[in-house]
Amino acid sequence: MVAPGDDGGMASGRGFEVRLAAAQLHEIHALSEGEAASGAGLALGCALTVGARPILWLRTEAAERQGGRLHGPGLVAMGLDPADLVVVVVADDAALLRAAADGARCPGLGTVIAEGWGAMRGLDLTASRRLMLAAEASGVLMLVLRVGGQVVPSAAATRWSVASAPSRALAAEAPGAPAYDLELLRRRGGPAGARWRVEWNRDTQSFDPAPLSGARLPLVADRAVAGPAPAPVRGAG
Repeated sequence: MVAPGDDGGMASGRGFEVRLAAAQLHEIHALSEGEAASGAGLALGCALTVGARPILWLRTEAAERQGGRLHGPGLVAMGLDPADLVVVVVADDAALLRAAADGARCPGLGTVIAEGWGAMRGLDLTASRRLMLAAEASGVLMLVLRVGGQVVPSAAATRWSVASAPSRALAAEAPGAPAYDLELLRRRGGPAGARWRVEWNRDTQSFDPAPLSGARLPLVADRAVAGPAPAPVRGAG
């Protein structure tokens, strides 16, 4: 998702940046409530790129109430082993950040996702710095997933906005892989503002660049190409 060779908290793979670097704090913003599922999908995908490691998903009661419970079959469809996921619902943003800091200190975890809705006023430079230091010490991938609310300064290595994108239909019009439009809003120590459209690849557990779409010429089988109309045949006489 960032050009190969760039840093900014991204780890590379197969010539294309496909996963967020562990031992860092990253922010994912679903800028509207309608994109909450996109934010959750991106966060889960980033967690799965870490490998078969436990995921601690923390949610506020507001997130649980307004966004609904996490959809188990949808998580499994992304490639998650349910045994690797622990979901904890906490009262408010303050409790969320405390629990996230505790989780980020646990080296036995692969990823901690802290999901909040709205302003998240407690997520200031001090709180985010605490999360970053804990992640750096333990090696955990620390993700703050925000739904709605204004962007505020933080110590995160990267900040992303996410929105759903049309997926490519498979054979027999089966649903295609989840697709997302991403924008890099902030990258510590580097430029931001780039945009990508990516698809989730369940088989490789990675985000791949979505292929460009293009119009196809219609093909009709067993039909001759039209040519000049034949001259009329007239009878003698």
